[in-house]
Amino acid sequence: MEKRIFVRADIPESKDDRKAFVTDGLEAGVVSFILRKGDEQFATLGRMEDIVYFENGKPIDEKWAYARIDTPEEQSAVLAMAGKKDAVVIETGDWTVIPLENMIAKFRTAGTKIYAVARSKEDASLYLQTMEKGVDGVVIETDDSGDVSKFKDLLTVSEPVELSEVEVTSVKPIEMGDRVCVDTCSNMVPGEGMLVGSYSNCLFLIQSESEENGYVAARPFRVNAGAVHEYCMVPGGGTRYLSEVSAGDSVLVCDRDGNTRTASVGRCKVEVRPLLMVEATDGRKKYNVVLQNAETIKVVTSSGSKSVTTIVPGDRILAHLSTGGRHFGMAVEETITEK
Repeated sequence: MEKRIFVRADIPESKDDRKAFVTDGLEAGVVSFILRKGDEQFATLGRMEDIVYFENGKPIDEKWAYARIDTPEEQSAVLAMAGKKDAVVIETGDWTVIPLENMIAKFRTAGTKIYAVARSKEDASLYLQTMEKGVDGVVIETDDSGDVSKFKDLLTVSEPVELSEVEVTSVKPIEMGDRVCVDTCSNMVPGEGMLVGSYSNCLFLIQSESEENGYVAARPFRVNAGAVHEYCMVPGGGTRYLSEVSAGDSVLVCDRDGNTRTASVGRCKVEVRPLLMVEATDGRKKYNVVLQNAETIKVVTSSGSKSVTTIVPGDRILAHLSTGGRHFGMAVEETITEK
């Protein structure tokens, strides 16, 4: 699920101050705003994805609600909104994790989005990660528009994924084929890359070209991701075929601890290259990933990375395992055999 980061730009009495929150937010990469009714012209300052208008501190759209929680009774009143509103913005003077967990659990089941007001980056990070799933987003509320930039690295936050070790059973060259290099608009570090695989229930962590070697310069923005038929994980828990990914799309970047973030694709290069197939097992089933046969392509391990040209049976590498299957890229609970 993609998290939303809103900047609350409706509070200052001065119109110039409200405008500063919008411009500083746009410069920090924010594309979702709460604006005061009457400030519609601010929507032309930059391209925005979400605009919610408030009047006298409350949303004018009846499908949205704003609530402050300081007592158990107020919490009960907010919980009663689940399923009745599209979204609820929640503020409290003394957040504790347990009430937030209660609301996340109920609101997710009812299909109502929950946004927590955050006045510090630390609070925002906590809200986004509570119960692993976290709230649907946060509303940045600060006294100084310049503070918005402090939240910048949370803008690409995404849900973590669980990684497991699988054991390599074979590595063998296969015929030439079309492989896809995904060049993102973000630099990655060693241990980060994309989750890719031939089967939807096992996606291998393929490292970015972020390590120097004696042949070519590091290209930390690039993942040489594999053959065109491979699945890759995208934000929201879905998958796409590598052949479908193109400039402007979003892909999921993952590190060896399962932490993820969203990256935009700048270009994809599909070229005919020699390929090899890496097969691995979790002890129950076998899976594979088809990659270019080159020293610069590396799989990620628990402690480092290893080139596909040097891995051997018995090596343990990281992958994301799941159950069920995929229908148009989304997980479904059904039995699918892939071989």
